[in-house]
Amino acid sequence: MEWLSLLLFAVIFVALLIGFPVALTLAGVSLLFALIANLFGAFDMAFLQSIPSRIFGIMSNEILIAVPLFVFMGVMLEKSNIAETLLKTMDEVMRGIKGGLGIAVILVGMLLAASTGIVGATVVTMGLLALPTMLKQGYCPKIASGTICASGTLGQIIPPSIVLILLGDVLSSSYQQAQLNQGIFSPEALSVGDLFIGALLPGMILVVLYMLYMFYKAMTRPDLIPNHIGQPVKPGLRSRVFKSLLPPLFLILLVLGSILAGFATPTEAASLGALGALLLTALNKKLSLTTLNTVMRNTLQVTSMIFLIFIGAAFFSLVFKGLGGDELITELLTGLPGGVFTAMLIVMALIFILGFFLDFIEITYVVIPVVAPVLLMMGVDPVWLGIMIAINLQTAFLTPPFGFALFYLKGVASNLKTIDLYRGVMPFIFIQLGVLVLIAIWPELVTW
Repeated sequence: MEWLSLLLFAVIFVALLIGFPVALTLAGVSLLFALIANLFGAFDMAFLQSIPSRIFGIMSNEILIAVPLFVFMGVMLEKSNIAETLLKTMDEVMRGIKGGLGIAVILVGMLLAASTGIVGATVVTMGLLALPTMLKQGYCPKIASGTICASGTLGQIIPPSIVLILLGDVLSSSYQQAQLNQGIFSPEALSVGDLFIGALLPGMILVVLYMLYMFYKAMTRPDLIPNHIGQPVKPGLRSRVFKSLLPPLFLILLVLGSILAGFATPTEAASLGALGALLLTALNKKLSLTTLNTVMRNTLQVTSMIFLIFIGAAFFSLVFKGLGGDELITELLTGLPGGVFTAMLIVMALIFILGFFLDFIEITYVVIPVVAPVLLMMGVDPVWLGIMIAINLQTAFLTPPFGFALFYLKGVASNLKTIDLYRGVMPFIFIQLGVLVLIAIWPELVTW
């Protein structure tokens, strides 16, 4: 009856496409399949007895405490005016370079990604601040919208990233499971910090390639990206650069530096980041009871949604395993010609295609727990696998028709044509796929 596990996966996928809430779909459909399969003697309800311990494990997981803290930090920074000041200053700095405003947008997106780790906040902020300026300077709407969406999604891969935190939690469990299945009873651990370090070089490569693309388009198509070299710059630029760059660099040093230097765990660093965001907002005179109330409510909503998905995913994984789905997937992937290469190729293609329709959280908690243990048992490096998946999930934010970055930008720029949005992100999708190929050929870019 293992085919029921594949049917379960398919029904959940269809239900999510229809628009049912993710967490309730995962739990509800899984329980329905468990009851039906139990009537035919194909499922042992004893599997569900571990649900309370699973939920307790989720609630007491120290790694996951970083999620509300990073969400709080990102939402608070959105209110602090750091992005606006930074963008204006970087625009002035880049006026001596062709495509300077576009490159400034990419650099600011990188700094915001390393400060907040939240894609939605970055895309919306950049859409409100940068898009009107880019269009006013004569940038093609396709290039302007594509640059903003792609820069916003850097928060997926550049640490601290909520995606990497969630992936780290899932892959850590999968890695331990894979080692136990291989008879290793003192398994090695995988930490979120490992993924953060592994993501540094790929993230920087993406930033450089984005900027090179912008410079290339400015050189070859000046009709799409006008030349603004020689425009006057107000005196005191050095002072303004120092003042605008210092706050985000301080926060990056506080959060990332403490993790990479081994002084703090991601959760401890997230608490430092939340405190730093509060201080920066207060220094910019943007902190008030109303702001704090809004930030707390937004943090609570996002955190509740994520943790409810965790609980729904616990139901799904138990029922999927009880139906023999994990054994079926193991047989399918390990029996492929070409071994690890073919298995990785199929999994990456599956994640890329699902990214057209599903959110990264849904893919992380529905697909990854199913395929990751098999790949890890085949000898795939867990950090390399995590970064490959993260960059693949990053493309999910850009790929039409349901790319979330496209929706975020469209929400704050209703005058943009949808077709311009779709065409604008295509070059950046190809750049991301190119980086995936680079990492596949040279895993040392991640595993150094």
